[in-house]
Amino acid sequence: MTTGHRPGFSPTGKAKLSDVDDELAALAEAHGVATHYEDANQRRADVDPDVVVAVLAQLDVDASTPEAVRRALAAPKRPPGTVVLREGDVLEETGAVDLEDGGRVELPAALPPGYHRLGARTVIVAPRKLPPVPRAWGWMLQLYAMRSAESWGMGDYADLATLARRSADELGAGVLLVNPVQAISPTLPVERSPYSPSSRRFANPLYLRVSDIPAYHEVDAATRAEIDALRPPDDTDLIDYDAVWTAKAKALELLWRHVEHRAPEGELLDFARFCALAEAHGPDWREWPPEQRDPATATADPERVAFHAWLQELCERQLTAARRAAHDAGMPVGVVHDLPVGVHPGGADTWAVRDAFAADVTVGAPPDAFSRLGQDWGLPPWRPDRLAEQGYEPFRAVVRSVLRHADGIRIDHVAGLWRLWWIPPGEPPKRGTYVHYDPDAMLAVLTLEAHRAGAVVVGEDLGTVEPKVTEALHEHGMLSSAVLWFQREYDLPDHPLIPPEKWTASAMASISTHDLPTVAGFLAAEHVRVRAELGQFDGPVDGEYRAAERERGELLELLKQEGVPADDLVTAFHALLAKARSVLVLTSPQDALGEVRQPNLPGTTDQYPNWRIPLPVALADLFGDPRVRRVAAALAGDRTPGAGGTGAR
Repeated sequence: MTTGHRPGFSPTGKAKLSDVDDELAALAEAHGVATHYEDANQRRADVDPDVVVAVLAQLDVDASTPEAVRRALAAPKRPPGTVVLREGDVLEETGAVDLEDGGRVELPAALPPGYHRLGARTVIVAPRKLPPVPRAWGWMLQLYAMRSAESWGMGDYADLATLARRSADELGAGVLLVNPVQAISPTLPVERSPYSPSSRRFANPLYLRVSDIPAYHEVDAATRAEIDALRPPDDTDLIDYDAVWTAKAKALELLWRHVEHRAPEGELLDFARFCALAEAHGPDWREWPPEQRDPATATADPERVAFHAWLQELCERQLTAARRAAHDAGMPVGVVHDLPVGVHPGGADTWAVRDAFAADVTVGAPPDAFSRLGQDWGLPPWRPDRLAEQGYEPFRAVVRSVLRHADGIRIDHVAGLWRLWWIPPGEPPKRGTYVHYDPDAMLAVLTLEAHRAGAVVVGEDLGTVEPKVTEALHEHGMLSSAVLWFQREYDLPDHPLIPPEKWTASAMASISTHDLPTVAGFLAAEHVRVRAELGQFDGPVDGEYRAAERERGELLELLKQEGVPADDLVTAFHALLAKARSVLVLTSPQDALGEVRQPNLPGTTDQYPNWRIPLPVALADLFGDPRVRRVAAALAGDRTPGAGGTGAR
């Protein structure tokens, strides 16, 4: 039996949203699925109706026929699973609330900050605003690039401690922003991108300093010599992740024989089980034997489970030591860790807490001037309905895990707390649509967790981001991001550069980012040369070089207007950045040292050495390098510890 087709249900998939009737649009709106959006050119873009239907299906909403849409619209609506309040708000309901601390309050009443229960619902009460952030300058670190005499082929957690201590003591730095150090799958080849972790709830043992493990000093001399002999070379042109992990894994196994074994519990147990199973069956649980794909039926070697739990204990110990080094050195902010927007679809988090994810969807970005076909990041999104039903516990766990060993958290693609671009199974990136989340709830979790940890929050709001995102960050006492290359008056002709004195104070400001040209690379148009060599441009390359030269000229003119000497352009750009009103100003060692290669080139995988480029000097030589000292002196100004500022946390 067939029901025929109506507008909006084209079997060819070619129908436009203008053909979609009000019922499908109403159903999509009820579930936070966009039927149209504003593109990068601020024009309305309509979503194909079959894409809307496909995305609704990922939320367990059947919209495949007109009758199915009507049934879905007529179905009783579930009451909200989560109530969000700010401190001081009165919950105008009846009944009693079970407080997080075990107390009980009769309603209506104002509740203390925390996660409480009202019957089957979670009540999140968050502080209205985080405290002011002290003024400071500091480093944006690609930790893997910081090779030292003691680290094994790449930077490690002990190098982070050294960077904190010496940057504060010798250069007056007050903050370190670290690339994501979330957990990988313990398999080869090692995942190189720090933005595609297996889990955002645990740390990466690849960064462990072997000689800082207590057992290293307790074993006999012969075992210690055997471990020392495993150290890979550290003078390679590019970082060899596989060689580093192979060597460290062998060393850790040797030490493990001398460690008392303990069985893990809770979330750590599930993560350690995943790691043990990944060793046996590969990094992607979707390809494991059927019985191992489900945590309820999976069986793992208890010895290997205990081993991987031990690695996490070591990571926590060394990350805590790095944070303590920043505190002991008097850094006013300290160590800020970066939170990726998602996780690997076959990794530990989607295995253990799969109900919270839309497992068959990937997130990315719609077409824009930089990516005309859109972007697919290959990461599964949270399901907004499941987050609300679970009181946002999965998101809470992720934020809490980062802040356990951090003084701050940077949220990659912070606009994802409002909406994410969902790409249905089998579709190209441009055939997706936005799915909306509850930003009040997401921001409440962030504010509450940061308040409890005494931490700062930075949102990466670069690119095509709705103004309400940045406004909400500032309203909650969080920082937005400001990058020199992008600080322009886009509402004016020719988009003139904005002088740093006019940048927002509530920002973490920098010249560049890991996805953009370094200062020296920009000045040499290296970013154009590399992209041209890789065939990334649709139009003539000469036009790209002219555009780069024009941007260079505009920045040189801004230097002149600001009275900044331009004899040393790398230092000059940092002196320009130092004029920013923003409470935090950051640069990278790569920028300070004149490295022309950027850490990551978006749109590439093996065509470019993403995340593999070491610092051009050893860590021990960084602090005395005259280029670094010139840049540090330019940035310090009134941002050195004890020089005053906008307040302390």
